[in-house]
Parts: sequence; structure tokens; C-alpha cells
Amino acid sequence: MSGSPPPTGGFVRRVGLFQATAINMSQMCGIGPFVTIPLMVAAFGGPQAIMGFVAGAVLALADGLIWAELGAAMPGSGGSYVYLRQAFQYRSGRLMPFLFVWTAMLFIPLIMSTGVVGFVQYLGYLAPDMGRTTGDLIGLGVIVLVVALLWRGVEHIARITAVMWAVMITSVLLVIVAAATDFSAHLAFTYPAHAFQLTSSHFWIGFAAGLTIGIYDYLGYNTTAYMGAEIKDPGRTLPRSIIFSILGIMAIYLLLQIGTLGVVDWHRMTDPGDIASTSVASAVLEETWGKGAADTVTVLILITAFASVFTGLLGGSRVPYDAARERVFFRPYAKLHPRHRFPMLGLATMGVITAIGFLIGRHTDLATLIQLLTTVMVIVQALAQIVALSVLRRRQPALRRPYKMWLYPLPSLIALIGWLTIYGYADKNSPGRHPIEWSLAWVALGCVAFVVWARLEKVWPFGPKEISEEYLTGPAPEAEPAAT
Repeated sequence: MSGSPPPTGGFVRRVGLFQATAINMSQMCGIGPFVTIPLMVAAFGGPQAIMGFVAGAVLALADGLIWAELGAAMPGSGGSYVYLRQAFQYRSGRLMPFLFVWTAMLFIPLIMSTGVVGFVQYLGYLAPDMGRTTGDLIGLGVIVLVVALLWRGVEHIARITAVMWAVMITSVLLVIVAAATDFSAHLAFTYPAHAFQLTSSHFWIGFAAGLTIGIYDYLGYNTTAYMGAEIKDPGRTLPRSIIFSILGIMAIYLLLQIGTLGVVDWHRMTDPGDIASTSVASAVLEETWGKGAADTVTVLILITAFASVFTGLLGGSRVPYDAARERVFFRPYAKLHPRHRFPMLGLATMGVITAIGFLIGRHTDLATLIQLLTTVMVIVQALAQIVALSVLRRRQPALRRPYKMWLYPLPSLIALIGWLTIYGYADKNSPGRHPIEWSLAWVALGCVAFVVWARLEKVWPFGPKEISEEYLTGPAPEAEPAAT
């Protein structure tokens, strides 16, 4: 690559602040909160589980400020792939962006597999006699259906996703309103003894598990950073869309969590034999408005789960395609379907991994699946990006930075502590599952794949380093008034 002006890939900067914030929020609030509230309560051992969503919001805000500075300075298509390529090219060539794509090939479909697990869980409310094998087959069928729809090419994507977003918002609001009509402060705010005993190791293990679940529920606050080439006035719009979406989703989650705890006794959420442990939103509707309302909202939640998998695989399959097109990943991933023009290999690969992740989640537990996907993501994306911000401040001091992190480096330190806490406690919160070891093995395998790829492409370490400072040498994107 040369030091040419930063390309936009033919994209038009037409997404304003309102649309950008809505895009982030639509990715953040999918099936996640409907399936993780019982997990959060189990992690903390009581209604003090609200701390998990607050802690997740703090980590998301701190990490979001890193995304805000990097995204405003380098508003291209690709997000982390662009930032890691720019920051680490001086010493390790294309290794870090390659590893990011490699790990994204795992953690993106694993996130989608949690949506399928949630789909089957809530389907169990409508079909309580459904066996495990039947549930497995239905989940795999959902994945096949999503891939088949995307394989044929889907027109009017924006309209379809807008309808799905409306269904998701409706289901969330119905649960919140239903909980408010029969809310018990005694249930929501009566805590077990020693709930806040900070000197107990049990508290901190539970806190780390809750933080992992919390940040999982906020994932998606960085979606617009991957669409930097399509954002109006990205220097202003990107940071605001990230911050506004996190604050908005935090308010929704707190209302949802507190409302749920005020209707359903938290002990029911930790009882594997109780429907509240797998379909807590349905349990809330049944307690407040009756079985008919619960069935209706459960159907809306099933649509929400399907939508989260659909949109996730739609966007995720483009990650290896973009990288391969720019010669930072295996070339076959750059091929498009000859008729429908979608990345075939990326979609097929992520569809298979989603199916494997779904089966893992079904036959272990959802918390273990979340631990695995977050540990894989932490090493190459979260931690590396914290380093990348500081490296770029030193290596490219003249880089145009329309937004600079507030109180630098404090948010970076908070994010570092948060991500290390999640990573360090992963094995303790998943005994016998070893998510740390699996994540390290995946990264090590990625390094081997990079060596093979670099040899084929004759790039560093088998060729010269190619230093490209396009965002330093190229003109700043034209500023446009942010949408209101």
C-alpha cells in the first residue's frame, strides 16, 4: 500500500448523528439482555446484580473513548483492522491486522451463536416439552435459514433491519412497562447478607463474571467505527454516537434489570428448573399481564433473536472480505458471489463456526460461551487497541485528531484494568472449561496462519515492510453538518 489519501471504498458520507447512534444501539440491544439477566443474578448471588450492568457501562465508556479518538482520526471502513494496521506496521508489518481478522472470524460468530442459544431458550417457553435434541436441531435450522437468506442476497436490507429494530424496541419496552405495573421494591432492593462484602474473594469472582456479562451486553457501541467511511463529519459524529448509545442503552438495561427483579423473585432466576432461569422476560409478562401477553412478547423476542443473528452475520462476513481485498488476509476471502455479490467464503466460514458455538453453548452453558468469546476478543482487539492509541500518539503526532480522549490516559487505564479483570478471572468463572487456554491457542494458531500467508504473499517477515501513513498524508474528510 502507498501513502495515498485514505480511500472510502466508494462509500458516501450520508449517516448523521441520529442514524449513527441508532445503528450502535440496534447492535447493542439484541437478544442479550433477555438471556443474561439470570446469568448476572447468578454471578452476584442476588439483586445487587445491577452492579454488573453499571460496571459494564463504565468499561464500555472507557473503551468507547479509545474507539472515539481512533475512529475520528481514521474514519475509514474497517474499524480495528485500520487502527491496528496503522499503529503496528512499523515493527510487525501486517501481523496485528491479520490477527484481528483471524480472531474476528471466531468471536463474531460466537456472539451470533449466543443469539441462537437465546432463541432456543425462549422457544422452550412456548414449547415446554421440547427435548434437547429437538432444540439442537431447531437451533441449527435457524443458522441454516439465516445463511440461506444471506446466500441468495437480500435486497432492501435497510428496510428489513429497521423492522427488526422496531420489533426489538417494542419487546424491550413491553417488558419494562409490564414490570412497572406490578413492581415490588421489596423484591428488587432486598439484598442477601454479605452482598457487598468487598473483602471476600467470592464477591470479586462474582464481580468479574458480572463485568464479563455486562460488557457482552454492551458490545456494538463501536459499530459506527467500522462504518467510518459512511459517517458525516466523522470527527464529531463518531465520538458522540458512541457515547450517546452507551448512555442510552445503560438506561434501558437498568430499567429492564430493576423492573425484572421487582416482579420475579431472584431465587427463581438461579433455579435451573424454573422458566425464569431461561425465559425471564416471558416470566415477567406472565406474572403481570397473563399467559397470552407472555406468549405474544415471547414471539417478539424470538424475532429479535433471529434479527440479531441475521444482521450480525451480514456485517461480520464482510470483515475477512475487506481485509483480503486489501491483501491483509487470505485471498479466497476476497471473492464475491458472481450473481448476488456477497462474500461467499466469509459467510460460509462464519456460519459453520456459529453452528459449532451454538452446540458448545447448548451442551455446556451460555456463560461459558460468553467467557470464550470475550477472552478471544480481549487479546487482539481490546488490549491491542489500547496500546495502538498510545503508539499512534507517539508515532504519528501530526495525525489530525478532531477528538482527543478526555483525561488521557485515565480512560485507557480504566479500560486496561477492566479487560485484564475479565481475562484474569475467566478460568475461575468457567471451571474446567479453560477459556484462557483456548484463546491463547487460537491466537497462536493465528500466528502460524500468518507465517503461511506472509510466505505466500512475500510480505514481512519474508519481504520488505510496507509503511503506509495514508491518514497522516491524506486530506481530512470533508466536514458536513451533523444530523440532528
